[in-house]
Amino acid sequence: MKIKIGNKSIGIDYKPFIIAEMSGNHNQSISKALDIVDAAAESGADAIKLQTYTAETMTLNLKKGAFSIKDKKSLWNGENLYDLYQKAHTPWEWHSEIFERANKKGIICFSSPFDFTAVDFLENLNVPAYKIASFENNHLPLIKKVASTGKPIIISTGMAKIGEMEQAVEAAKSSGCEKLILLKCTSTYPASAVNTNLRTIPHLRNLFNCEVGLSDHTLGIGAAVCSVALGATVIEKHFTLSRSEGGVDSDFSLEPSEFKLLTEEVSRAWEALGSIYYGHTKSEQKSLLFRRSIYVVEDIKKGDYFNENNIRIIRPGDGAPPYLYEKFLGKKALKSYTRGTPLDF
Repeated sequence: MKIKIGNKSIGIDYKPFIIAEMSGNHNQSISKALDIVDAAAESGADAIKLQTYTAETMTLNLKKGAFSIKDKKSLWNGENLYDLYQKAHTPWEWHSEIFERANKKGIICFSSPFDFTAVDFLENLNVPAYKIASFENNHLPLIKKVASTGKPIIISTGMAKIGEMEQAVEAAKSSGCEKLILLKCTSTYPASAVNTNLRTIPHLRNLFNCEVGLSDHTLGIGAAVCSVALGATVIEKHFTLSRSEGGVDSDFSLEPSEFKLLTEEVSRAWEALGSIYYGHTKSEQKSLLFRRSIYVVEDIKKGDYFNENNIRIIRPGDGAPPYLYEKFLGKKALKSYTRGTPLDF
């Protein structure tokens, strides 16, 4: 089933749908958030995605135990969850202005809700689709709530086992979702290429009979471009104006020039897939002349015999095809030929 989000069609017959994830890279500046929308549109993104939550709806304001991040490898080591989400969230009062700016720039805007109140809020903004983040793909009540809107749903698969994804897909479909997209995702920040496992993408398509794609947290664009060859029809990548300016996700986000390169190379990769085809294309028609064929390389008189000295397989390609070469050898010439004449019948 073809899926449409806004004015964009999603499926293997269409160029991949590319989402720029703003996340908290606005650094609590509405001006910067609007600049991110502008830059994403200019970089070729089809959509800009927000995250709709507050620190209160995400966690408790506690600074003990698992409420604090204690992982030296984490970008957010030492952060308290509540304070991190307070710093990273996109204020709800900004949403309307961001949506309007996106519409003005011709780019689709939608969001990831993290609780029921966020879904209700986004419905009032008439969002065209919803995204379920990897950390929420086991939140079945939230998935059911989103599915009940009838809008297309994109679900990231980060950390979920097959059984958990079956539960998520069933929750979505049983609650009214008819347009589902699953994104292969590795929920480390940044993610390594080794742990990306892109071969999962076609398996997801076959297993759940839905559109598939990649939510990419690796550095660079290689994984995203490669995913197209494996059937990805949606690609999500974090976006920042400048990594040097900081931001909660800036370390694994693309800058505008990099994102533009991503959109160009993804488009080129999709076009290169083409179809199963043998023989020359229209564009190769002129190149046929540079194939090999059978030519007379020494003057031949009528009645002479063709041999290895007077005919050869050379370029250009307007003589008899090379597979006939051995059939000509030893045959009598029925007319005279001058050197450099293509051999024909």
